[in-house]
Amino acid sequence: QVQLVDSGGGLVQPGGSLRLSCAASGIILSDRAVAWYRQAPGKQRDLVASIYKGGNTNYADSVKGRFTISRDNARNTVYLQMNNLKPEDTAVYYCKVLSSAYWGQGTQVTVSS
Repeated sequence: QVQLVDSGGGLVQPGGSLRLSCAASGIILSDRAVAWYRQAPGKQRDLVASIYKGGNTNYADSVKGRFTISRDNARNTVYLQMNNLKPEDTAVYYCKVLSSAYWGQGTQVTVSS
């Protein structure tokens, strides 16, 4: 049974940092493309960042230069390092194994002073 567990969210002031984790069981993340999405209240769920088998990464324009997606194969975990956070980054963040129906449960990120 595949399970993705998202964690690491919280309340942070503008300019602060958080690191989100997506820990997997029942699936080997290093064999798959994995992405982080986010959904703000009343808005659609948008792609934030993705990482592919060969290590290539892609980012939404709104987070380029501030967010970094990475993976730790030994821990079977994908991370999203978020720096210089802005109020508009406030959302629930979800990890997803691309080309599958596997989603994490989401973790809330709130950026506010």
